[in-house]
Amino acid sequence: MVPVAQLLVPVLTADADGRFTAARARADEALALGVGGFLLSGGDQDAVRGLAKELQQRSRTPLLIGADLERGAGQQFAGATGLPPLAAVAWLGDLEALRRAARLTAREARTMGVNWNLSPVCDLDLGSPSPVLGARAFGPDGATVARLASAWIEACQAEGVLACAKHFPGLGRVTEDPHLGPAEVRAPRDVLHAEDLAPFRAAFAANVASVMTAHVAYPALDPGGLPATLSREMITWLLRQQLRYDGLVVTDALDMRGVLAAAADEGDAAVRALAAGCDMVLAPSDVAATAAALDRALASHALDPVRVQQSVRRRLKWAQWASPPNDWRRPAATDVMWGAQLADRVVHLVRGEAPPAADALDVLVVDDAAHGARDGVLDRLAVRADDRAALFDTLRAGGVAARAVDDAHGGTDALAVALFGGDGWPAPYSEAALGRVRAAVAGAEAHGRPVTVLHFAHPRTAPDVGGVPVVCAWSGDRAMQQAAARWLAARRGGGVGAPA
Repeated sequence: MVPVAQLLVPVLTADADGRFTAARARADEALALGVGGFLLSGGDQDAVRGLAKELQQRSRTPLLIGADLERGAGQQFAGATGLPPLAAVAWLGDLEALRRAARLTAREARTMGVNWNLSPVCDLDLGSPSPVLGARAFGPDGATVARLASAWIEACQAEGVLACAKHFPGLGRVTEDPHLGPAEVRAPRDVLHAEDLAPFRAAFAANVASVMTAHVAYPALDPGGLPATLSREMITWLLRQQLRYDGLVVTDALDMRGVLAAAADEGDAAVRALAAGCDMVLAPSDVAATAAALDRALASHALDPVRVQQSVRRRLKWAQWASPPNDWRRPAATDVMWGAQLADRVVHLVRGEAPPAADALDVLVVDDAAHGARDGVLDRLAVRADDRAALFDTLRAGGVAARAVDDAHGGTDALAVALFGGDGWPAPYSEAALGRVRAAVAGAEAHGRPVTVLHFAHPRTAPDVGGVPVVCAWSGDRAMQQAAARWLAARRGGGVGAPA
């Protein structure tokens, strides 16, 4: 019997306390079925380390332990180093900084037993109001993105962690959200080949271990209208035969409606993804039901056992390649300090002039993350909207008396409006959030209070709120909150760090 359950990769989500107590039953079920890996979402780094070690010891086969670490290991795991988004690092124009960021991320991941980073994003950022990219992509030019993605992949995999080029054949032209429903790119075939596929060709040349498919239809590449994940034309013919890629091909999350809209259920989607040429299925909601669907498909010959066995061998090859070495290269204290300095470098003014120094600061948090969640469907990469304490803690550590306020009235100190979200669809921010910002700015100016807007998203979505200073910090992660606070604190001369 072909061990087809090895091609499933369920998600284990940490509890609020950073441990994985609630995920234990799911892990036990998945291990009993014989899955080939897990994706970890959240968790304290010590808990992650213990869980990864236990999973490997209990598994009948070497496991791929993966996570979305586009913004450093601290993106997911408490206690690890958070880094700026890929767009911010690319904005610096410093290729060595990009390589070092990839190395640091991989080294921290390895110390926790995470051997597969679902990065980098190889999609082009074409400047349209994309519902899925935000600051995750390197930039708009295919040749530049190809060069940066290759450097990132090589640095990551040199540390023994698999990289993943995503989302094939490219999400840069998507105007619908595949989390919510069907999405389609109608660009001509020659444009897709010349531009969108360029970063993926470079990733393949860099021997990237895995590539993730998009739950998006591309009629120019497959007139049948299937999303890439389910399309033999795009996976077997284009990716495998024409582009000659022989690494792991993995689906995007199976619970996304962009793929489920084209299938009867998750089991059907998994069967059709493997039949199209994918090797592994990520994030099935019901692992047992999906495994049973794959077993039935093998028994009925809806899946070719020979082709599925190829995927099993391919998965095992890369899991063995990433098996723990005898002596892990651990990040040094200087590496962690460098990560904070990198975050400081990308913080910059996008509107207005630098604000005056302030020893005391009222901070109004306008949190539009729910708008970015698009009707409550949260991407696994989304910033946790309930953790904004890093901004206040770092300001106070830098000598600024920071106080949370609900509006701009009743105070005399300088005001900072911390604006989170910025990746909503179809507009970056909701009108309600922008209304609160404008009211706060008007109220502060009426009382002669200096006001600064801290924009925790891509600079292109920075709001124009009457000429006041707008400081871009790229994302709402803890690392970027800290960097923005250091930027403000450094202006008073007694804080840590320095303005970018």
